[in-house]
Amino acid sequence: MNNQPHIYLGVMSGTSLDGADVVALEVADGHFEVIGAFSTPFNESLRASCLHLQSAQADEIHTAQLVANQLADLYSQTINALMADLELTPAEVKAVGVHGQTIRHRPELSYTVQLNQPARIAEQTGLTVVSDFRARDLAAGGHGAPLVPAFHDALWRLTDKNRVVVNIGGFANISVLNVHQATFGFDTGPGNVLMDLWVAHHQGLTYDANGAWAAQGQIDAPLLTRMLADPYFQQPAPKSTGRDYFNWNWLNDQCTHHPKVSAIDVQATLLALTAHSIAQDIHKASPECHDIVVAGGGALNRALMLELQMLCHCPVTNSGTLGIDPMHLEGAAFAWLAYRTMNHLSGNLPAVTGARGERILGHITPA
Repeated sequence: MNNQPHIYLGVMSGTSLDGADVVALEVADGHFEVIGAFSTPFNESLRASCLHLQSAQADEIHTAQLVANQLADLYSQTINALMADLELTPAEVKAVGVHGQTIRHRPELSYTVQLNQPARIAEQTGLTVVSDFRARDLAAGGHGAPLVPAFHDALWRLTDKNRVVVNIGGFANISVLNVHQATFGFDTGPGNVLMDLWVAHHQGLTYDANGAWAAQGQIDAPLLTRMLADPYFQQPAPKSTGRDYFNWNWLNDQCTHHPKVSAIDVQATLLALTAHSIAQDIHKASPECHDIVVAGGGALNRALMLELQMLCHCPVTNSGTLGIDPMHLEGAAFAWLAYRTMNHLSGNLPAVTGARGERILGHITPA
């Protein structure tokens, strides 16, 4: 490995099912800089298909393969669009890291499923593709998630102050960058997923922009207390979660015990659930935290950011203040993971995932 600048791409489509983000990361002498990004939204048909596959269905193997092909085509189109924007040829890109679309995450059974077709992407882009990042960590006894704390550590660890990085997508995870302590992190619980489900059911919207609907409601304390009493929030790290656990059935069960709470107040309470579950874990993990950096779609939810700031005793800012757009951080992380894999470097943090040790992650599909 030398110090000549190299460009890696990262592709992420998260549990919010809103689209695919491709980020270009320049790596030089241990420094990382985002030099471009491009996003393509999912059409309603693809979004519905991915959502449908979150639970057991008839003929799901056939359906999953067709959806994986559609995703690969969308990823490839987005990659090619970014390369055109940046006037990059395939020869100028070392590799692209493609996470795929998670439809199952069952670490307790040692498996996770991300829909992806790396060979199809390699054919359509002319790039070497790194994929299936989570499998090796799972094989080593880990959860396979979260993987982004290693990137947060490489980017933003301070030498004299404690910092926490929060990523709020469909689910929320924290990276705890404490001084004199190895970086650790875990999924705190739902991020936007329950709010998105509720606003879709009651307002016909894919998400609650800026938390505007939630901000008009009132937090129902008994319902919030019941939700926070769920065993997941008391479970020690390492831990990870997904739609297999926090889903419509979970939400409906909670609301069944509090039938008089209005729809708008449930939305306010779900926003509070996300904020409280994140804040309580930050208080436990980093009681002397200097600052909190938020990325993901949740960073653009004004009501959620205000609630987090109210609950936390240090400044809460979005990752844009540190030079990376909140919507581009995860894509950048998978570009970085591709860089690690291509250079035979580990990509997981055992203190985060619970794996037996550091491992080189991913499968490589040559261009």
